[in-house]
Amino acid sequence: MQKVRDTDRLRQYLFVIRELVAREIKRKYARSYLGIVWSVLNPLLTMAVMSMIFSTIFRRNIENFPVYYLTGSIFWSLFTGATNAALTAMVDNKNLLMKVKLPMMVFPLSRCCTALMNFGYSMAAYVVILAVFRIRPNVTMPLFFVCAAGMFLFSVGLGCFLSVLYVLFGDIKHLYSVLLTIWMYLSAVFYPVESTSPAMQEVIVRNPVYNYIACARQCVLEGQPPTAEQWARMFIWSVGVYILGQIFFDRMRNRVLQKV
Repeated sequence: MQKVRDTDRLRQYLFVIRELVAREIKRKYARSYLGIVWSVLNPLLTMAVMSMIFSTIFRRNIENFPVYYLTGSIFWSLFTGATNAALTAMVDNKNLLMKVKLPMMVFPLSRCCTALMNFGYSMAAYVVILAVFRIRPNVTMPLFFVCAAGMFLFSVGLGCFLSVLYVLFGDIKHLYSVLLTIWMYLSAVFYPVESTSPAMQEVIVRNPVYNYIACARQCVLEGQPPTAEQWARMFIWSVGVYILGQIFFDRMRNRVLQKV
């Protein structure tokens, strides 16, 4: 009987998350004629601009620069889209939070799922670019999605921290935007790590976001699976940050309800 109740409760929560995701998607493209198509066009247009600017500079260092850049770009967009949206999830849904009996986790998780859905739309553009640049399918390509799953889990965990901190300290939104700018340049989204100094390379390699991006590029462009060290880093960052985020989120529940 208890298992039946738990199953029904899980279905209700999944339904709520699905509805919240649908609401966010509709809100995002409410005033756009092309709607979801922008999720495909945007990475393509950005890739074209960045390729025009940087492909000549990095021609000797990076083969298939557009694919190299686009891989990093869609992973970065997944990360920033999830964490930025999760940051304001509690405040934006305070009416539902106070009136409807739902787990608080539903709100930041639904925002992260919206970013994951946008990532899925961007994959259409990614597949097109792989075909245009004649990147041959290889046995390691499916591991690309394992890297994406790791990035998503890491983003959910960090999103839990951010959603609580924003309720307690509103200025975190502005501080996080500055941090993201620095973080992007330390993630080698559009340049080769080898072009930096040895000291900077050490910093970049220890950046969790860069680790997911580098592994994804390795699987697609080089046909090589991540090394044991890379797998370990992805696992530790993904699972570790997710668990710590959940613990922090649960412990701060009462303070959030009082402050929101």
